[in-house]
Amino acid sequence: MSHAYDTFETLRQQNAVLRETVALNSGIQLAAWYNKHDTVTVKSNHHTLSLYVVDGYESYHKTPGGWKNGGGPDRFCLMPKESESSWDIRDDLSFVHLYCTDAHLREISEKIWDKSPTSIALDEKTFASDPKITTLYRQFLLGCDWQQPANQLTLSTASTLLLTHLVQHYSSVQWKLPVVTGGLSPSVLRHTLAYIDANLANPLTLHELAEQAALSEFHFARMFRQSMEMAPHQYVMQQRIDKAKALVLANQLPLTEIALACGFSSASHFSNRFKLATGFTPSQLRASIA
Repeated sequence: MSHAYDTFETLRQQNAVLRETVALNSGIQLAAWYNKHDTVTVKSNHHTLSLYVVDGYESYHKTPGGWKNGGGPDRFCLMPKESESSWDIRDDLSFVHLYCTDAHLREISEKIWDKSPTSIALDEKTFASDPKITTLYRQFLLGCDWQQPANQLTLSTASTLLLTHLVQHYSSVQWKLPVVTGGLSPSVLRHTLAYIDANLANPLTLHELAEQAALSEFHFARMFRQSMEMAPHQYVMQQRIDKAKALVLANQLPLTEIALACGFSSASHFSNRFKLATGFTPSQLRASIA
């Protein structure tokens, strides 16, 4: 489900340096940018949620009263579809964009609230602060390697949470989140855990796991956490590491094969995650039993 995002294409034609980008299975796209000494005007066929990561103090936004600044790390800007905005980047700015469409917002609304509004208008925000948006960007989106299939679940979960937050707090609907009590039924939980176990070599997504339980992503994630006392992406990563540890200790397969079998597409990513979880790299652990 690919989508051409206007703002992304506009920035590519300016001075902006694209550091990294990834398209998620849902069609939502993330992009990490650096810019300096540039003027940009954007008007888009989509919504853009921007978080300033480093610097940005000398970024100016055109207002009816002239150019105004107010940017800096953890400030966010929300540029709804069809809104035009002009920017003057006078000094260093590192920022991350999330691009999504009306269809993504409607899909979230249907899945969480079981309602389908004819339209969801988002508020325009400039140099605003929101601890929830900062946390989701910094801990989940910036905290992992976007190119690793093993991280698709973390990225898709964080983007779903961000869109849910926008619908709740920065849109024309502002629905309260439904209360989810209780976990998954024992049979659904057994089926879901077995599915995860059988598919650790694949880049699992929240959508895929929710489908196994015949639930919306929102309800599945909350009920899974009730049952397992951890989020789905945390559980999946734990299972990947547990399986890898068992295979390393069995001492029969090359480490690159173990990495692939556990859903890590690069040996270095596998080694880093393994060491983070166990205190040893896979080769150190294997050497310790030799």
